[in-house]
Amino acid sequence: QVQLRESGGGLVVQAGGSLRLSCLASGRVFSIDAWDWYRQTPGKQRELVATITSGGSTNYADSVKGRFAISRDNSKNTAYLQMNSLKPEDTAVYYCHTPRIIVGSIAYLDRWGQGTLVTVSS
Repeated sequence: QVQLRESGGGLVVQAGGSLRLSCLASGRVFSIDAWDWYRQTPGKQRELVATITSGGSTNYADSVKGRFAISRDNSKNTAYLQMNSLKPEDTAVYYCHTPRIIVGSIAYLDRWGQGTLVTVSS
């Protein structure tokens, strides 16, 4: 089995502050395709925030461009989301995701973390 575990959330940050989320893939990871970070607020659909491909190319939602940065450390099977200049509207549950991860000899598709709450106060 494989699990994605977010950390770094569960805090209240003042507007203008920074926070870094991490997502660790457990197990005997052989490879991970793209990493994504999504976020969701009550009553709204899950929103794609940032993506980093296996080659390191990144893409961001317009709402976070210039403020958030996604990165990955393949040696640690970890993805990061550095969030700067946080705004109250960034308050959400943040989820990491990968479309495909190979653990041992098994490919797991569409894997999600459990989510971590980020609260930004005004």
